[in-house]
Amino acid sequence: MSAAGKQAEATTDLLVEIGCEELPPKALATLGRAFHEALAKALLNDADLRAANTHSEAFWSPRRLAVLITGIRAMQGERHVERLGPAVTAAFDKDGKPTKAAEGFARSCGVALEQLGKQDGKLHFRTTLPGQPLAALAADAVREALKSLPTPKRMRWGAGDAEFVRPVHWVVLLVGNTAIDAEILGVKTGRDSRGHRHHHPGEVAIKSATTYRETIKKAQVWLDGERCDLRDEILRQVGALATKAGGAVRGLERESALLGEVAALCEWPVAMLGSFDAKFLALPPEVLTLTLEHHQRYFPLFKGEALLPQFVFVANIESKQPKVVVAGNERVIVPRLSDAMFFWAQDRAQPLAARSAGLAQVVFQKALGSYADKATRVAVLAGHIAQRIGGDAAQAQQAALLAKCDLLTSLVGEFPELQGTVGRHLARHEGLPDAVAVALEEQYLPRFAGDGLPISKVGQALAIADRLDTVCGIFAVGQKPTGDKDPFALRRAALGAMRIAIECRLDLDLKELIAEALAPMGKVADVALNAELYAFFMDRLRAYYLDAGRRADVFAAVLARAPARPFDFDARMKAVEAFLGLPEAAALAAANKRITNILKQAGANAVVGAVDATLLVEPGEQALHAALNSNEIEWVRGLLEQGAYESALRKLAALRGPVDQFFDGVMVMAEDPKVRANRLALLVQLQTLFLHTADLAQLQVEP
Repeated sequence: MSAAGKQAEATTDLLVEIGCEELPPKALATLGRAFHEALAKALLNDADLRAANTHSEAFWSPRRLAVLITGIRAMQGERHVERLGPAVTAAFDKDGKPTKAAEGFARSCGVALEQLGKQDGKLHFRTTLPGQPLAALAADAVREALKSLPTPKRMRWGAGDAEFVRPVHWVVLLVGNTAIDAEILGVKTGRDSRGHRHHHPGEVAIKSATTYRETIKKAQVWLDGERCDLRDEILRQVGALATKAGGAVRGLERESALLGEVAALCEWPVAMLGSFDAKFLALPPEVLTLTLEHHQRYFPLFKGEALLPQFVFVANIESKQPKVVVAGNERVIVPRLSDAMFFWAQDRAQPLAARSAGLAQVVFQKALGSYADKATRVAVLAGHIAQRIGGDAAQAQQAALLAKCDLLTSLVGEFPELQGTVGRHLARHEGLPDAVAVALEEQYLPRFAGDGLPISKVGQALAIADRLDTVCGIFAVGQKPTGDKDPFALRRAALGAMRIAIECRLDLDLKELIAEALAPMGKVADVALNAELYAFFMDRLRAYYLDAGRRADVFAAVLARAPARPFDFDARMKAVEAFLGLPEAAALAAANKRITNILKQAGANAVVGAVDATLLVEPGEQALHAALNSNEIEWVRGLLEQGAYESALRKLAALRGPVDQFFDGVMVMAEDPKVRANRLALLVQLQTLFLHTADLAQLQVEP
């Protein structure tokens, strides 16, 4: 191998570390991964520096983003560059003189026009570029990667023009054990990092890229990342301390959001045990956990199902006076919990229903009235839905009238995240039926993609009714979402209602519910509005299936039948997907396409009456007619009426033989009009069987 070839095959390691002020904790992991992906793409893919054993990894901590790439090629190989320019006819005028298009292309290639060739009727440029060393490419790649980070707001600092999420103080850039001399974000690069802000504030020299982790660990910095041990260390400390205190932490796992935030605040984690006055246990447990977890990033302790008056927190320092640190963390939650106790006492002083009058003063939407008006509409609709799904209609109506009352409580004013939850606790406090209390909380489910669904029938009825009223009402007053603007979150509301109906297996007619929701607005007879709303719900359902990896053509095939019941729609989807796994699927899908085209070509008036068996003269049409009128097909019709679509389609797959025989041996568009009409009627009979489930002609199936 030549010297140049050996140089191109040689590998090394690359380390980049951006050191700055503390980064936003909720965005830290996202920034770390994005930096890694962008840099790896720039160097390994775009610059073609990937070798057989190349491995890249991201690290981050509150004050740094780092990327380590091991086994990266130290030198690019030669690169062959080819470009096609404008057509020759556009490159020269009638006198043979070059046009501006030709001159511009040559200029962009960095050559004289005479050096360009011609290929496929276009100007052609070809050259071979020598490879560049990694050391010469790294700094520019880092700069471009940093520019691409998902940071909507950037900062400037000092007198320079550099912009980043936070002010940058140091940049480490090493290739192997060599520091690269460059400037990134206004800072000279080198090998000097920093340790823990308090325990090891001075510079830390990184000898080589591969010694980065162990060197930075000695400087009392635990790194986070896909395979790093910061989270594991926090888990170990928190778990051990909780066990020692006689409790446990719920949801303590490596990928939990709370652990991620805590890890994004620590470089040297030290878990400590704190406590609070047991009188605060009288609060709804959600108030305590919200205060501890989301507001303070503490880990509440449980014993079984009961909260303990203790918590574990993680400090970013190994204090010489740990009792002072504990006391400070205990003290900070007292005012918030004291306020919550006061609000809780105030809220329990009057029943939920007493706040109904106040809802009349809260506008839901100008044309649709107040929340009291909405509650009245939802109560009627929720009662109807509850009756259909086997719930208690009276309880559903009662829950609907009380559904938004807790929005006027002091506790929800202080903790908006607990709307519905506070309503459940207040309803139970005043002795309302448990189904009503549970529904007050379940009405908000699902809150987001993948969230849980209402379990109780009353909760399901209320959740669907509330969403339907919102979607149908806003459409009725002409405020439907446009583009990316959806101020009333109608898309989320529609999808939530569909998820509940499908995943809770509820037998509900969407078209009927839309009409009922429009009735109080005087729009029940508006055919165009009803159709528009059905299409809107179907659009959200399409997104639901596509997000789950389901096929768009299967959805289109089912939608062509416009099923009214979402759960029935789902059953058809599953049936068609199962059908596609059968060996007969491709042939029968193609046959349905052929039938659709034939009938379309024949025209709407070409098929009149039933099939006349005396006009069937060809063996192929006689066999198909016999198959379509067999006892087996009568059984299939029964399955279809029962909604057993998958079983029906499996049975219909047996028609492939007669269908193939028909199309192989029968001329549908016969000259005799009676024979032609009879054969078309036979095809309509066949098509109707398949169309009962879905329009298989919509399927994209390879033969």
